[in-house]
Amino acid sequence: MIVVASITAHATTARADDFWPEFRGPQGNGIADAENLPERIDTSVVRWSTPIHGKGWSSPVVWGNQIWLTTATEDGTSMSVICVDRDSGKIVHDVKLLENESPAFCHPMNSYASPTPVIEKGRVYVHFGAYLTACLDTETAEVRWARKDLQCDHHRGPASSPILYDGKLIVAYDGFDVQYVVAFDKDTGKTVWKQDRAIEYGTDNGDLKKAYGTGQIIDVDGQVQLVYPSAIATVAYDPQTGDSLWTVYHAGMNASARPVYGDGLVFITNGMGSMVAVHPKGTGNITDTQIEWASRKSIAKKSSPLLIDGLLYMTSDDGILSAREADTGKILWQKRAGGAFAASPVFADGRIYAFNTDGEIFVFKPGREYDLVSQSELGDGYMASPAVVGDQMILRSKSTLYCVGNKD
Repeated sequence: MIVVASITAHATTARADDFWPEFRGPQGNGIADAENLPERIDTSVVRWSTPIHGKGWSSPVVWGNQIWLTTATEDGTSMSVICVDRDSGKIVHDVKLLENESPAFCHPMNSYASPTPVIEKGRVYVHFGAYLTACLDTETAEVRWARKDLQCDHHRGPASSPILYDGKLIVAYDGFDVQYVVAFDKDTGKTVWKQDRAIEYGTDNGDLKKAYGTGQIIDVDGQVQLVYPSAIATVAYDPQTGDSLWTVYHAGMNASARPVYGDGLVFITNGMGSMVAVHPKGTGNITDTQIEWASRKSIAKKSSPLLIDGLLYMTSDDGILSAREADTGKILWQKRAGGAFAASPVFADGRIYAFNTDGEIFVFKPGREYDLVSQSELGDGYMASPAVVGDQMILRSKSTLYCVGNKD
């Protein structure tokens, strides 16, 4: 481990509105408890901006006064973690965690630092797929434990983000060659359970078996479930043991969206432009009995959906914003915004914020009709999803970290 830069970190205890601990926020659904955010995001509301070296699509996570994110060289020979002071934008820690002599291939659309970290008081957990999973002290940036022994051919590069639940750090390794889910003991890094994917892929082509999804913890009538998409199917596990609860088949590969749960349904996208709404009940294969509806129209392949007051909102790869009824799948409206979307939208302060890969930002109100609030530009494009804390939004463009908020 090489500490490149370090200044004194603030010892901050995060308030309820002062943290964004994992991919898509505290509930993993892209919804923030925030007020007084800008209605239009451009240079006029930038409080600070900090260049970030390398190439990384991991989203920023926040705890109190610290912002953490990962990055890597474009060729994957070096992988790092960075901590930024939330007040000033100054780099607190810049730590090179790993050097790779011969990194595996990574698709140009992906990066070697796409999985989003997880943070809690005193610790941040970083994941670079099969290359490295590690826990760092947030005060000193020293590594508390690290695992490099779990093998997987990601084929196009890693992207699944870990989550924390009940003392466990959970992440999937859905590769070309092997597919499984692991729960690490968050204190020691030891394996609590490891579960191979019991999925009938129907092919020997490993390229059709890989996925990049992030799991979601849900509570169904008192039963806690870990819903984890893969290629072809999604499996729900008992998060304590890793035992399979149910499986739903929905076809597709490259699943990257995090499922959302509400109104008795789990909404799952398959990475190839399809979505299913599933009743998360039953055991075994529930495909024929528990799918409420399915759709292939205006479905995002990369970004995760938002569920707000019974309506689903999506930002698709071909630049279309849309809303549909969550209970029926009926599309209410579609709007061609242009460009392409990879970052997941967020809902905050009564508005939906969507960021495309060209740096265009669309702010609109949720509802049964499209109600645009503003359209603007900032930065060189967004692959990472925003973090929202208090009256601030933390944005990671392809090259820069921004803190935006209304100015006094």
